[in-house]
Amino acid sequence: MADKVEKMFKFVIVGGGIAGVTCVEQLSSQIPSAEVALITAGPHIKAVTNYKQVSKTLEEFDVEERPSSVLEEKFPNLTVIHSAVKSLHTQSHSVETADGRVFGYEKLCICSGGRPKLLTQENPHVLGIRDTDSAQEFQKRLSKAKKIVVVGNGGIALELVYEVEGCEVIWAVKDKAIGNTFFDAGAAQFLIPSLEADKPERAAPLKRPRYTTEEPAAGASQTFTAERNSRGHSSGPTEPGSALGPDWHEGITLRGTEQASRRVSVEYQCEVEKIFTSEELLNSQQQTLRPENVGSWPVYIQLTNGKTFGCDFIVSATGVVPNTEPFLHGNNFALADDGGLQVDDHMMTSEPDVYAAGDVCTACWEHSPQWQQMRLWTQARQMGWYAGRCMAAHVLSEPIELDFCFELFSHITKFFNYKVVLLGKFNGQGLGPDQELLVRCTKGQEYVKVVLSGGRMVGAVLIGETDLEETFENLILNQMDLTPYGEELLNPNIDIEDYFD
Repeated sequence: MADKVEKMFKFVIVGGGIAGVTCVEQLSSQIPSAEVALITAGPHIKAVTNYKQVSKTLEEFDVEERPSSVLEEKFPNLTVIHSAVKSLHTQSHSVETADGRVFGYEKLCICSGGRPKLLTQENPHVLGIRDTDSAQEFQKRLSKAKKIVVVGNGGIALELVYEVEGCEVIWAVKDKAIGNTFFDAGAAQFLIPSLEADKPERAAPLKRPRYTTEEPAAGASQTFTAERNSRGHSSGPTEPGSALGPDWHEGITLRGTEQASRRVSVEYQCEVEKIFTSEELLNSQQQTLRPENVGSWPVYIQLTNGKTFGCDFIVSATGVVPNTEPFLHGNNFALADDGGLQVDDHMMTSEPDVYAAGDVCTACWEHSPQWQQMRLWTQARQMGWYAGRCMAAHVLSEPIELDFCFELFSHITKFFNYKVVLLGKFNGQGLGPDQELLVRCTKGQEYVKVVLSGGRMVGAVLIGETDLEETFENLILNQMDLTPYGEELLNPNIDIEDYFD
């Protein structure tokens, strides 16, 4: 094996997504003389642009696709190798690419990301949305569709359901509320009226008319309709590979054939029982549909709540599986329960000199009580950056501490045109009964939730322009006892920042 090595590199990074590119940038700027290789299948890489440090741990940035030559121009000692990885030989410290070339490394970082969990393999009527390519394919198919079923309750499903116009959407979620990865039922209820209203032409939050807080019963469905409101977008070129950016639907017109702009029905607490064609449906005895519906749709989906829907196609937006496939054979990587490569607090896997970052890895160090791993953009960037720093430190024999960004989970995003900030154990993750919630909600404007445990703030959800993120971040980090403030903590007439400056 070793006799075929075409070139030796000090550092090899696999994957042109955010984690890999950030790792390359970090290494190349820390040790400019080191020979670095980036192995990536597509012609483009994902770059972080407009990076802003919003507070101690909160950061905002855009994700852009760029030709990989941009990186090579910036770092003269970087070589970009355009190929997929076929195999990894940790014993001989070498990587073989799909086109049969072999490269040696001193230190390797695997940043191969995740791939969509598909409901079924190889079904032409089921579309997984994960990268820009599949988003484009989705747009194309949607333009001919009257009705689709969306399965999943993460960020992509949330955005999708909000952005799609002119097409009936059945949205199947396995939880009691929409957006369960990010919100509790209260936040979901705050956002739900956005599904009924016309989308704003501008980013200003709208005043919304209706609002309910009854929790839907298991197996219940809710339907929201809004009249049409068009807006044009043009769409740019893409390639296969890495995950979608947070604004992936910008620049893509998501419009079906129907006149009404939005009709969304949510089916709660259910999963997919079975997917079949109209022929299979006619042959089966399950004639639970009205007869005039039978045979008129290309695909049918039966949910675990007993309902069956016919539709043009099904969108599978149920999250990702770590993309470890080409690296495992012949090596001894320790894998986490979720299938990710286990990494320690220096981003090292169980194989010597092999690091990993982003969606492909699972953080197996002892987490700070206010941090958890979620496969999100911010964490891909943070892990890639930190992995680069660790690799450089190890080569230079310098000590390195776990980075401060892993002290507190924090994420800024946008859902339904509202700014959303998530801090710490924002859904009370792992706290059990020892938690108390304070909530303040101004309909159509803001939703503020604080999670307290033992009188100390451990998490928060902020929707809208609340301006509370820095104050709350400090209160979570310094673990101050807030018992004396009680409910006053969220009193809108008190300027809380004055208390805790």
